[in-house]
Amino acid sequence: MTSSELIVNEFKRRVFVESYSRIFKCLSMISDEELWFTPNKNTPSIGSLVLHLCGNGKQWIVCGIGSAADHRDRDREFEKHLNIKKSELVFVMENLKVQITEVLHSIKDEDLHQSKQIQGMDENVFSVLVHVLEHFSYHTGQITTLTKIITNKQTGYYQDIGL
Repeated sequence: MTSSELIVNEFKRRVFVESYSRIFKCLSMISDEELWFTPNKNTPSIGSLVLHLCGNGKQWIVCGIGSAADHRDRDREFEKHLNIKKSELVFVMENLKVQITEVLHSIKDEDLHQSKQIQGMDENVFSVLVHVLEHFSYHTGQITTLTKIITNKQTGYYQDIGL
């Protein structure tokens, strides 16, 4: 296995298997109305966090590593979109997964050091992948916490695993 294959496989496991499944579990535990709940004005809703993750993943990987045009409006991700339902967010996430996977499959070992300019910062392909992976992990934790606050229930992520 090449270095790029190892990195891409780990990215897909951490983002598409772990984070996605946890976000989908949280979405299944709340209502469409609870999707936009915020405990205070400084804490984003689950819906906003999902939109933010999708905006970031698209900007950094699909546009940053890939060749798609970047039209991200980051501030809009944090507005209340009460007309957006959970099913629509799942669709956006699944669409992003397809777009990211297409870019991931194009990455070769020699690309990992390639320089990219994203959000005014100089990055390389490897650091872009690490950024998006850790960004998903961070906000998935916030989504989990908000879900527990809203529902007063455990998510059961590890209930079938002998830890």
